[in-house]
Amino acid sequence: MIYATLRYPSIFWLLLLCIWLPAASANTIIPQPPQVAAEGWLLIDFASETVLAEQNADSPLEPASLTKIMTAYVVFREIREGNISLEDRVLVSEKAWKTPGSRMFIEVDTRVTVRDLLHGLMIQSGNDAAVALAEHIAGTEGAFAQLMNSHAARLGMTASNFTNASGLPHPNLYTTPRDIVRVTAAMIREFPEFYQWYSQREYTYNNITQQNRNLLLWRDESVDGVKTGHTEAAGYCLVTSAQRDGMRLISVVMGTESVAVRTRVSLSLLNYGFRFFESYALYNANAPLQQLRVWKGAQPSVAVGIERDLSVAVPRGQFRNIESNTVLNTELTAPIAQGEQVGELKVTLAGVGEIASRPLIALDSVAEGGIWQRAKDGILLYFQ
Repeated sequence: MIYATLRYPSIFWLLLLCIWLPAASANTIIPQPPQVAAEGWLLIDFASETVLAEQNADSPLEPASLTKIMTAYVVFREIREGNISLEDRVLVSEKAWKTPGSRMFIEVDTRVTVRDLLHGLMIQSGNDAAVALAEHIAGTEGAFAQLMNSHAARLGMTASNFTNASGLPHPNLYTTPRDIVRVTAAMIREFPEFYQWYSQREYTYNNITQQNRNLLLWRDESVDGVKTGHTEAAGYCLVTSAQRDGMRLISVVMGTESVAVRTRVSLSLLNYGFRFFESYALYNANAPLQQLRVWKGAQPSVAVGIERDLSVAVPRGQFRNIESNTVLNTELTAPIAQGEQVGELKVTLAGVGEIASRPLIALDSVAEGGIWQRAKDGILLYFQ
């Protein structure tokens, strides 16, 4: 293998900053995460997808209305693909109207826009809105659940199964804190224009105003979502996302005993993450990281990079101890196709080891060189 140390051209200013940081910052003590009275919970850094704390994050649990995060995600996808629009007027069925539990109070045989139904789903947690949207998109709630499971599989939610759009109890409805984080992160990343609706504190429909059940929207100005959930079997659940100083965290707590507990422990997790960790954007997707020598090619070198942005989250004061290396499996020999994987980018933290990696790809294609070039490079390679 061939190794090469890589610098951070996109964050040169951060390196300069680290020179002036007090030496004591490298010795920041990271305590254990707070005690969380929940059946399962997880805290991640959004940009890097680094897990900062977890317990029973892969345990299948009843999600209650956290299910509606997946429901909303499927609706957003349908809008983006042009299958429906926000101004579609949805005919409310008797089934949707009669759906028990939390409601936005739509009325049977009336028409409600997709925009209003999404607000009723996301802010008021309306089960009736969830069913109406499901029927509008897929004909039946059962068919819509198939769409939910297809998107879940695509997102890597391997421990989830959805049977309805609302989250009402069902023996085959389950997910995990880790899977809920996956769909939440995907929604924030893919649909920021819709995600912002989760920060609304109240919504009025049919002359009925209901407040968002996420109490952290009032208690912490950095919180801008996401979703509460509760049934007797599932307990009290909460997915929270907050952004402070450019760093976004997502927390999930499932199976707490009360509204007060889910609110308190969620805030404790967020405060822990923001206090003891920091996130850095290291490299941008498709930006040249290095020029690598190409043998027997029409060009002598090729620019290499990564397909997805790379960020890392590390304990505060530890950024100076990060190192990046490119690892090539062999010397690069033409022809090379654009997008072809030529190695791997590895990021390590002193005392911890590897903390992130990305496939290293060729950003351009390199055709095979002429006879003379191939012969000359063949000789050079032999003696090298």
